[in-house]
Amino acid sequence: MVKQDYLMRLIHEMVRTIMKLIFNIDEKTVDIEQELKETSDLYGRLLKLADAGKINEAENLLYEQLENGQVEDLKAALGFYDHLNDYTEEFLEKADYSREEIKSGLVSVLKMYGYEGMTGLLM
Repeated sequence: MVKQDYLMRLIHEMVRTIMKLIFNIDEKTVDIEQELKETSDLYGRLLKLADAGKINEAENLLYEQLENGQVEDLKAALGFYDHLNDYTEEFLEKADYSREEIKSGLVSVLKMYGYEGMTGLLM
């Protein structure tokens, strides 16, 4: 339980920090999830799949989209993993997903965009 709480905080703080450093978005002044819902079609599609318990399918869609290398897709990916982090352990287990997979997915996405140095710093 303590390990899961720690991992949840770590993931959230990592996303928050990267959003601030790369996109200059501070969750204290901007509702990041609302902004993503309004500006990113990809983000909306990812959430629909994930909320329906199809997290692996959503992640596959994400990786297909990330091949385009658009920086806005990175923002959607960060928001997606932060959203997944809010799910309960029971929901994740039913969806055949884990908190550790959220962390590793986030790290993989950052590496794709050349920000792997941040993962070592923040993890």
